[in-house]
Amino acid sequence: MASNAASVLVASNRGPVSYTLDETGRLTARRGGGGLVSGLSAIGPGTDAVWVCSALNDSDREAVRRTGGTLDPADTGGQHVRMLDVDAQMHAAAYNGIANSVLWFVHHMLYQTPMEPVFDTEFRRQWAAYEGYNRAFAEALAEEAAEGAAVLVQDYHLTLTPRMLRELRPDLRIGHFSHTPWAPPEYFRLLPDDIAAQVLGGILGADRAAFLTQRWADAFTDCCHAVLGPGIPSGTRIGVHGLGADVEFLRERAHRPDVAERMRTLRAQIGTAPDGRPRKTIVRVDRTELSKNIVRGLLAYEELLRSRPEWRERVVHVAFAYPSRQDLAVYREYTAEVQRVAAEINSRFGTPGWTPVELHVKDDFARSLAAYRLADVALVNPIRDGMNLVAKEVPVVSDEGCALVLSREAGAYEELGEDAVTVNPYDIVGTARALHEALSMGPGERAERTKRLAAQATALPPARWFLDQLAALEG
Repeated sequence: MASNAASVLVASNRGPVSYTLDETGRLTARRGGGGLVSGLSAIGPGTDAVWVCSALNDSDREAVRRTGGTLDPADTGGQHVRMLDVDAQMHAAAYNGIANSVLWFVHHMLYQTPMEPVFDTEFRRQWAAYEGYNRAFAEALAEEAAEGAAVLVQDYHLTLTPRMLRELRPDLRIGHFSHTPWAPPEYFRLLPDDIAAQVLGGILGADRAAFLTQRWADAFTDCCHAVLGPGIPSGTRIGVHGLGADVEFLRERAHRPDVAERMRTLRAQIGTAPDGRPRKTIVRVDRTELSKNIVRGLLAYEELLRSRPEWRERVVHVAFAYPSRQDLAVYREYTAEVQRVAAEINSRFGTPGWTPVELHVKDDFARSLAAYRLADVALVNPIRDGMNLVAKEVPVVSDEGCALVLSREAGAYEELGEDAVTVNPYDIVGTARALHEALSMGPGERAERTKRLAAQATALPPARWFLDQLAALEG
């Protein structure tokens, strides 16, 4: 146990800081955001909380070597962070081979099952790396934790860690939180039986397993019954903690000068309709993640222009599709398909004064916030999503009120569905009809819906989401 043992610990693949190494050998730290950063900050700077994470690239590994893994608080915003120098090949096999190419695909139900998955000897080799990766976290947490400490383990990268940590330190109070959906038993059982049991048993090593919605919590319980037998054999308690938008941060950040500058640029790109009025905007902001369903969203917009010609030259689809996981071929291909379909729509319908799709693939947070403020319609149509914070962020930031077109398969649907225009994410014609309905919505109704959506979206801010889990674990 470390001499400066922590009473609260968080474990996640990605930490609150990443590094870049320039040609002179100088390391530069870049701090990230998100719910965990806000949550840990809510505990207070004077506490002995520790965040355990993994080095993700060579620059991170160099930072670990120079610091011994205990990062300089000046780099981390004052947080105590221990970064693990997991072997690069082990990390690649665990992260890309298992977490992102197997567990993510299972929980988001993304496999084209006539051809995949294939659980062969290469899969078993990668699974051994995933076990080693989880063990590295369990051992680090065991070293850092004070007697009886509370440990909050995050997500599908670390499903085995709770059980491993329990065996090393039975005195600890351990929680696991799943940020993804959880697959129903019939899909979860695509996994080999022993692996399915290991994943469930790993999480059941925690005192408490928590999820973003009741639907995902129920699916986990159903999988335990189907794979392990009736009842939850470990006595693990199941909890639900929805994650809301960080309203104070978003509203302050959305009114900085760089956002105003991006708004002017976007307005110029969108232009005006032939009658001189501003064009309507359909906005989406996503990573080019397979589950986000960007291609079908574009096809639905194409169907809107085909079936409702009155919208031609009167609407622009502002689509931000920021590349994700480009080290995996299937994601590179998907990103290319998004670009191809957008170009095809512009070629088919575009005029000298009107570009139907304004597609941006370079990540720019200020531009995303500018689009949030300008949006008449927000399109959020994932195949499956644990929550989807974009659906919650747009109503919070919108200047004039925004109609939300929302997939019933997003976790956010449980909270926002009543005031959204709901779609089946696979139904292109239905989604085109929903876009027409949203574009046609009167300003009064749109403003009222936005007000109610924003109230729901901010009901559980990230700090409360984190502290509620901690309180439930300690209670």
